[in-house]
Amino acid sequence: MISEILCWLSTLYFFAILARILMSWFPVSPEGMVATVFSFLYAITEPVLGPLRRALPPIAMGGMGLDLSPIIVTFALQLFIRPLVC
Repeated sequence: MISEILCWLSTLYFFAILARILMSWFPVSPEGMVATVFSFLYAITEPVLGPLRRALPPIAMGGMGLDLSPIIVTFALQLFIRPLVC
């Protein structure tokens, strides 16, 4: 029972990170439903992504920097956490 809940939560967290990545590619107006969804996704993913982002500098790509924290957390979820709980 508990392992099923943890498996379900890890899947939801994976999709929350994925949605945050996709939403970060598009401009979001401050008012409206999309802004509410983005702020919710930010609130639930930033406690994990923030410390990792501060520890790893972004990779320079032209005039931009590539943030590796969502990639690392997604791999950790899929390779380490999900096999333990699912």
